[in-house]
Amino acid sequence: MTPKHYQDIVYKIIGAAMEVHSVLKWGLLEPVYNEALCMELKDRGIECSREIEIPCYYKNHKLEKKYRMDIVAGDIVIELKSVSEICPEHRAQIMNYLRLTKMPIGILINFGTTHLEGERYYYNHVTNSCYLIDKNMEIVEEEAEVVEKPAKKVSKVSKFLSF
Repeated sequence: MTPKHYQDIVYKIIGAAMEVHSVLKWGLLEPVYNEALCMELKDRGIECSREIEIPCYYKNHKLEKKYRMDIVAGDIVIELKSVSEICPEHRAQIMNYLRLTKMPIGILINFGTTHLEGERYYYNHVTNSCYLIDKNMEIVEEEAEVVEKPAKKVSKVSKFLSF
């Protein structure tokens, strides 16, 4: 499926995150936002699970090692942060989770600033590549370009930090 297929649910997830941020504000630890966001998603009719073990794959082989994702809503990975800024290692983390789990959409959300920040990612299982996508679910940057540069110095990425 294309990223456009997920546009409505991604908007609903971001709306729920905005509500959590407006109520709790910024600067708390990730587990607080994790629990609150899950509650908000469920209140909005979006089924999700917190910190569930997800199987990981290497070359189509299931690994014994499992990963505990912050939140999974359907086949969307929601990775939460509470940091002063989204860094390249956070981007690499969400892209690796998408590749390992083969889930098509990832949302990286940062509650650690006065304004909610976040980025949307699309995983293409055919090419095994991840792409930054904009609010219209269109690809704007490829993986290598996104990971190598800090958000504050990349104008294309900076446009997508605030939902």
